Amino acid sequence: MRLIEATDAHFAWMLTGEGTFDGLRLPAGGVDHPAVLNYLRRLAGECGSWLVVEDGEVAGLCGHKHAPTAAGAVEIGYGIVASRRGQGLATGAVKAMLGIAAEDPRIRYMTAETAADNIASQLVLEKNGFVRTGTRVDPEDGTLILWQSSPRRPAAYERRVGRTRRHESGSG
Repeated sequence: MRLIEATDAHFAWMLTGEGTFDGLRLPAGGVDHPAVLNYLRRLAGECGSWLVVEDGEVAGLCGHKHAPTAAGAVEIGYGIVASRRGQGLATGAVKAMLGIAAEDPRIRYMTAETAADNIASQLVLEKNGFVRTGTRVDPEDGTLILWQSSPRRPAAYERRVGRTRRHESGSG
């Protein structure tokens, strides 16, 4: 499994549902409903958006739902096509997004929401170290569980603490 940064051209191709693009092929039935693809296409320009690729096929999509907040939070979303579910692709995609976030100084932690009955998605987050932080009720989706990844300390803090630890360990 690998993530490929989604471009406008990728979304245009996925919306046609035809042929191959840049060596990639689409699964039978496409990746998602055209309305969802158009929504994600608009987000891709301002947030991180990736194709989840397995064996040369676009097996799903993942990304940030908004730019990082002032506090360094970004909400993630992910989806895998039905024919590829249960193969660890969502778990791998979230893990890869955590790795990308670790390199982005604007992001300190990630949040997510899952439907209360979506056990598979909850397991994906748990396997990647997310913890439940509460619930909320959405008028359309019902009860949602709120999740957060472990916060990442700013690099300046890590450098300061790292210097102190090295000094303390060498003093005695």
